[in-house]
Amino acid sequence: MAAYFIPLCIFIIALAALSYYASRQKKNRHEQEAALKLPPGSMGLPYIGETLQLYSQDPGVFFSSKQKRYGEIFKTHLLGCPCVMLASPEAARFVLVSRAHLFRPTYPRSKERLIGPSALFFHQGDYHLRLRRLVQGPLGPEALRRLVPDVEAAVRSALASWAADGDAASTFHAMKRLSFDVGIVTIFGGRLDERRKEELRRNYGVVEKGYNSFPNSFPGTLYYKAIQARRRLNGVLSDIVRERRARGEPGSDLLGCLMQSRDGDRDHGGDGALLTDEQVADNVIGVLFAAQDTTASVLTWIVKYLHDQPKLLEAVRAEHQAAIRESNDGGRRPLTWAQTRSMTLTHRVILESLRMASIISFTFREAVADVEYKGFLIPKGWKVMPLFRNIHHSPDYFQDPHKFDPSRFEVAPRPNTFTPFGSGVHACPGNELAKLEMLVLIHHLVTGYRWETVGLSDEVEYSPFPVPRHGLLAKLREDNSDGVNGKERQAVDNHDDCEVIA
Repeated sequence: MAAYFIPLCIFIIALAALSYYASRQKKNRHEQEAALKLPPGSMGLPYIGETLQLYSQDPGVFFSSKQKRYGEIFKTHLLGCPCVMLASPEAARFVLVSRAHLFRPTYPRSKERLIGPSALFFHQGDYHLRLRRLVQGPLGPEALRRLVPDVEAAVRSALASWAADGDAASTFHAMKRLSFDVGIVTIFGGRLDERRKEELRRNYGVVEKGYNSFPNSFPGTLYYKAIQARRRLNGVLSDIVRERRARGEPGSDLLGCLMQSRDGDRDHGGDGALLTDEQVADNVIGVLFAAQDTTASVLTWIVKYLHDQPKLLEAVRAEHQAAIRESNDGGRRPLTWAQTRSMTLTHRVILESLRMASIISFTFREAVADVEYKGFLIPKGWKVMPLFRNIHHSPDYFQDPHKFDPSRFEVAPRPNTFTPFGSGVHACPGNELAKLEMLVLIHHLVTGYRWETVGLSDEVEYSPFPVPRHGLLAKLREDNSDGVNGKERQAVDNHDDCEVIA
C-alpha cells in the first residue's frame, strides 16, 4: 500500500505546485497588463474619429502635429478603426521586422474586393511566402537585365506621345501610362496583343477610380462601376490564361510563373496544387496596382525636382551625355543594364526624390494579440501604422530635411531611417523594377527633351498619393541640340540588336 501512497503524494504535491505556479503567472500577467496604458492621443468623434481632420489638411501636417504634441507613439481613430501611430525607426522595425508575426497586413475590405482577396500583399505565412518567391523571380536582377530594352521602348513611346501633344499636359497622367505599360510587359512579356492590352487598360482605369471612391455599391456609383469592371478584368485574364494553356506555352514571364506554380512538394506538406484562375487574376491585378500610381507619383516628383533645380539638372544631363550617350553613338544604340548601374548621381536623385515625396506615408498593420511597446499597450485588433513620412522628414535623421539634396545619399542613411519601399517580409518586391524605370526615364528625358511647368507647382493634391497640383502641368519638347534628328531617333526605335550587355 505504501508503494502506491508515496508516488500519489508526490503527484499531488507536484500538481499543486504547478497549479500555484500557473495562477501566479496568470496573476502577474494581469498585473502587467493593468500597469500598461494606451499611448497618449485623441480618438476624436464616435466612429468618425479624426478622419475628417486627416482628409481636410495635408496628412503630413496632421501626423507631424500629432507627433509634436504626443511624441513618437500616439493613438487616434481613422476610417472607423482605432489606431496606434509609430514615428521612429525603432518602432517601424519592431512592427515590420523583429515582431512582424504579431502584426498582420490589413486593408479595408472594400479595397481588397477590388484588387482581389488572394493578392500577395493581403496575406502572411506560407501562402505569402510562396507568392513572394514567385513574384521575385520575374523581378530579380537577371529578369530585369533582360527587361531593359522593353522598359526603354516604353519610355521612348511615353515621352514621344507627351511631346507630340504640344500643349501643357499632366505629367502624372503621362507617367501613369508609362508605368502601366511597364507593368504589362513585366507580367505578360511581349506576348500581349494591343486589343487585350487596351481592354486591360480601360477596365483597370475604371477599377482605379472606384478604388479611391466611397464604397457605395448602388448602381451608377464609381464603386459599383469598379466592381463590374473588375469582373470584366477577370474575364479578360481568364481568356489569356486559357489561350496559353491551349497552346501549351505558359511562358517564363510573371503570368507564366503564376500559372505553373504548385503548392510545394507533397513530401514536405504541400499538396502540389496549382493556383486557381481567381488567384492568378488577383495577383496580376495586385502587381498592376503596385506598379502604377506609386511609381508614377515618384516619376512626376522627379520631373518637378529636376525642373526646379537647373544646376542639378545640368549635372545630371552631363552624367548621361558624357558617360552614356556618347558611348552609345549619340543615343543611336540602346541602353544596357551595366549603364543603368553606372548612373551614380542619377541614383542619388532618385533616392532623394523617394525621401522627399514619401509617396507611401504609412502602411497598415493590425495587432493579432495584445502587444507591449515601450511601456504602452497596443490592443489586439487595433490598426498599427508606422509613419514613413515622419521618419523621412525628421531632422533627427536627415539634416535640413525639407531641402532637396541628393548629396546626403553619398553616405548611407542610418539603419531603418529610409524605407521608401517598406521593410521586412512585406517590403515591395518590385522596388528594383521601379528604380530601373526611373533611371531609364531620366536618361531619355534629360538627353532628348526640354520641359517647362505651367502654373503653380508647389501645391500638393492627394489622389490618394501626393502629386503636384493638377498632376504637374508641363510642356515637353524634343531637344535636337545634340544633332540627333527624327530619322536617327526612329532608327534607334527600330533597332533590332537589343542584346543587353552585362
